[in-house]
Amino acid sequence: MSISLRCPPSQALPSFSFQRRNSRLISTASDVHFNFRSSFPHIRASSSSSSSSSSSSLDAGLSTELDAVSSFSEIVPDTVVFDDFERFPPTAATVSSSLLLGICSLPDTIFRNAVDMALADSSCCKLENSELRLSCFFNKALVNVGGDLAKMVPGRVSTEVDARLAYDTHGIIRKVHDLLKLYSEIDVPPERLLFKIPSTWQGIEASRLLESEGIQTHLTFVYSFAQAAAAAQAGASVIQIFVGRLRDWARNHSGDPEIDAALKRGEDPALSLVSKAYNYIHKYGHKSKLMAAAVRNKQDLFSLLGVDYIIAPLKVLQSLKESAISPDEKYSFVRRLSPQSAAMYNFTEEELTKWDQLSLASAMGPASVELLAAGLNGYVNQARRVEELFEKMWPPPNV
Repeated sequence: MSISLRCPPSQALPSFSFQRRNSRLISTASDVHFNFRSSFPHIRASSSSSSSSSSSSLDAGLSTELDAVSSFSEIVPDTVVFDDFERFPPTAATVSSSLLLGICSLPDTIFRNAVDMALADSSCCKLENSELRLSCFFNKALVNVGGDLAKMVPGRVSTEVDARLAYDTHGIIRKVHDLLKLYSEIDVPPERLLFKIPSTWQGIEASRLLESEGIQTHLTFVYSFAQAAAAAQAGASVIQIFVGRLRDWARNHSGDPEIDAALKRGEDPALSLVSKAYNYIHKYGHKSKLMAAAVRNKQDLFSLLGVDYIIAPLKVLQSLKESAISPDEKYSFVRRLSPQSAAMYNFTEEELTKWDQLSLASAMGPASVELLAAGLNGYVNQARRVEELFEKMWPPPNV
């Protein structure tokens, strides 16, 4: 039995972080979508045709909560033992700075040779400027690992774009073009790739320009409706909202108009944002797929049924699998988000604006500003750690 991501090849995945546990890499940040051959029953994706159905109840024959919820949304795990591809063959994956750190911390991993080969690359080694040389190593390592992953997964490999370029549209585009060229050299075609970009205005604009070239993008660190709407208008293939992180901010802070308005309506601000973004995307015919990440409990998951992707912890999936439902209970699972409900949603004139840099900056409240900055700082710090580590490791043996 398996959990399989049956999405179009345009789908993306979040990034990796790792802990050492019995000499294995453990993903702990909603990073990989994997098939599980033995742990869970089959999870089915709703196709675009079925997602247009107005039915919100379940067909007969479903026996667990996991069966029930997977009828409405693509359910994927966010924690996985990464180095056992025979037991846990992945459907798609992300290569990121945190993944490189994990690989370098465990020399016996199957991807270590990909990193060593990057450090031995002659075109990088001959660069006299140390900053350029390290950047070259970084790009090569991302692509070498991404190339190995592309041989192991049937779906897309998403590649993190350096967060230090988050406020440089043309820098992001150049970086993506550089990475695409390197992927081409190892015969990984563009349709197997997707590029993960922070949702600054410059990142959103880079996404728009890249998508116009046929290069698919995944915008992350979305914490406000303005960001989500601007990303949808840009044509981003995947838009990712971190439910848990936004809720954590709301519990410990105040003064964000968007969050305060949701609380005044008696709504959870994080779930409200996902619902509003979904309704906007579907009501106005944008191509983007919406991903709800950092979903921490079953109630969150039940509240988001119908969103394109829900990333949930294994403990939540296991609980769903172990919770049997009777025929009388099958109707308690209701699709909360659908194109039909989206068509009925009313947006204000201000929300329907054509977003630009000024309007986006004006609309982003303290929560999205602070959480975006925190996410960027984390990515930048990881990238710097990778380069520092590469500097210590270079030159590798035989170079």
